[in-house]
Amino acid sequence: MIRHLELLAHGSGLHEFTPQLQRAVAEADWRDGLCTLYLRHTSASLLVQENADPSVLRDLEAWLQRLVPEGDALYTHTAEGSDDMPAHIKTALGTISLALPIIDGQLALGTWQGVFLWEHRQGLRRRELLLHFAP
Repeated sequence: MIRHLELLAHGSGLHEFTPQLQRAVAEADWRDGLCTLYLRHTSASLLVQENADPSVLRDLEAWLQRLVPEGDALYTHTAEGSDDMPAHIKTALGTISLALPIIDGQLALGTWQGVFLWEHRQGLRRRELLLHFAP
C-alpha cells in the first residue's frame, strides 16, 4: 500500500513531522510491518533524531551549515540561488529514505525519537513523501 504525505517547510532547518506520519499510519489502518518513507526531492533529507531537547536540532543545523557553507567559490551550480548547491551536497550527506517499523498500529520509535524533514533550502517549500507499507 502506498500513501502520499505533503509537508510544508518554512525555511531551512529540522521540521518534525512525527504526528502527521502517525496519522498517516492510523489512516492506512496498518497494524504491523514496515513503513518506508521516500522523499521525492534532491535538496532536503529525512532524519530520525531526538525530539526532546531543541538544542540538539540547533547544534545539528549549525554543524551542517559550517560543514557545507553557502557562497563557496568552488560551486558552479549557482543559477538557482546561493542555497541550492549546498542543499544538494547536504542531501548527499544525509538520506532521502527511511524504514520505520510499525507495531500494533504505532510507529516503533524510541522515547526521545522523532521523524524530521531536514530542509536545506531557504523560503517556503512543499515537499512530497511517499509512504510504502509492507508486512
